[in-house]
Amino acid sequence: MRGHDLPEQLTAFLARHERELTGFRRDLHMHPELAFAEHRTTGRLAERLRAVGLEPRVLPQGTGLICDVGEGPGPLVALRADIDALPLTDEKDVPYRSTVPGAAHACGHDVHTTVLLATGMFLARQAREGALPGRVRLLFQPAEELPGGAVEVINAGGMEDVERVFALHCDPRLMVGRVGLRTGGITAACDQIMVRLSGPGGHTARPHLTSDLVYALGKIVTELPAALSRRVDPRAGFSLVWGRISAGSAPNVIPDDAVAEGTVRCLDDEAWHRAPDILKGMVESVVGAYGAEAEVTYRRGVPPTINEATSVDIMRDAVTLALGADAVSPTPQSLGGEDFAWYLEHAPGALARLGTHSPDWDGPMLDLHRGTFDVDERAIGVGARFMVTTALTALWDISRQGETTDREAMA
Repeated sequence: MRGHDLPEQLTAFLARHERELTGFRRDLHMHPELAFAEHRTTGRLAERLRAVGLEPRVLPQGTGLICDVGEGPGPLVALRADIDALPLTDEKDVPYRSTVPGAAHACGHDVHTTVLLATGMFLARQAREGALPGRVRLLFQPAEELPGGAVEVINAGGMEDVERVFALHCDPRLMVGRVGLRTGGITAACDQIMVRLSGPGGHTARPHLTSDLVYALGKIVTELPAALSRRVDPRAGFSLVWGRISAGSAPNVIPDDAVAEGTVRCLDDEAWHRAPDILKGMVESVVGAYGAEAEVTYRRGVPPTINEATSVDIMRDAVTLALGADAVSPTPQSLGGEDFAWYLEHAPGALARLGTHSPDWDGPMLDLHRGTFDVDERAIGVGARFMVTTALTALWDISRQGETTDREAMA
């Protein structure tokens, strides 16, 4: 079987570079950079990739980069890591705590980035030795948390000629050494909606002479989430949750302006595309009874991430080869958003979960998007083994399919 000696090669590589990779991750953790401001991170990545003979290309906006490993006309697969941090305070008491006020790698992007760097370093050596059966494109993406970075990568040609694309994300619910896989939807669409009502205000003693926007807004806030369950297939996982409501400034005055803002999440791609029209129609039907004017602003965020079945099978084979069959773990669907979904509109692929929880830790789980989040750094080596093997397994699979097609054509 091709790759039978790959686990041993990866073990030797990681033994040589373990300290360097851990140090790289900690350096990123100490110097987090927010969306589209990842200049230092981009520079450090470019420098290390050039040191192994690669030619990274910085994206036009100045942060993030694309780097191809291998040459020639062979199959091309892409691997993606997000490099940006979150705008929150690092609350950990560790030597590598963030040195940047109000910024922290609290979602594991420093780990994703280090894993992909290690993958590129190993594959560069494979390419020099003529052992890479195709090409691998490394996508170091800015601004996942904004979101918007995936679109920048795609606009810069990052998905041109790519036949499959893969990524991973830290999962504090999984023990280190395990990889979570799921076919079909793994993350949700996440959009924003703002409803602004306007109409004649007035004294609360004479609501019949006004549009009573506070009452109308209350109806929208309570009725829309409930009505969605009757307008959309429940299996679509469609949810609307309000995060901000603003109306008026005095208890005896009905205002002439009122606003509600919230997030829309959806697990189904078809329902996601229909969401703006559905919600705008529902708002209009509610406010019509109160003589108010409604302006609905619907801002697209990310589509749902739908893992393609064959790509998940490739990942499962990769986990088995690199880590053993026991390392595969089923993972539930999340209502969180992930802009990896944009890549899947250009090529089939899949997103996996990388276990980061340490069996040695006591206390509560170190959850994502919290200032206390941290990882068991053994996850870096696990992730590198997995991503290297996923890329190679995908290339072998594409090459095998090509050989089969050629034989069938000749027959």
